Amino acid sequence: MPQRLLPLLALLFLLIGVNPADAADLNLNNLSLEPCSLEDPGNQPDFARPMGATCYVLSGEVENPGRKPVVDTDVFARILDASGEPILPNRTRVGSIGDVIPGVQTFALRLSVPAGTPGPFEIRNARARGFKAPVRNLTSVDDDDLLPLEQAIQ
Repeated sequence: MPQRLLPLLALLFLLIGVNPADAADLNLNNLSLEPCSLEDPGNQPDFARPMGATCYVLSGEVENPGRKPVVDTDVFARILDASGEPILPNRTRVGSIGDVIPGVQTFALRLSVPAGTPGPFEIRNARARGFKAPVRNLTSVDDDDLLPLEQAIQ
């Protein structure tokens, strides 16, 4: 069955203009998942209720060992609660960190965790993956890829 999927994947990449060889894997280190601070605009205590969500920040360092920037970088991870269940079921992409220049940089992503999820949390299989060339068109004249809420993570 996987042999039949290869030509379809190749055709898909050809149609959208993305070469899988243009993808780049980056290293993630010193990861932590902490509750958002009370001053964080993503923390919405007015909406906290048993069926709501709690704001958390996944932060750490991303290392680009190459000599060129990696663009449109996504972060993937399995985050498990105290009972070993995923806090984001059926989803391993936790967010985007935009462009990563060569070297080591810090990053932070906000996550909405279902209220009442028992901690402590465990982060597994964390990785970042981006592209060696842009795969989307920027519509703003501003070079900053982060949304205002992502810019304000403290």
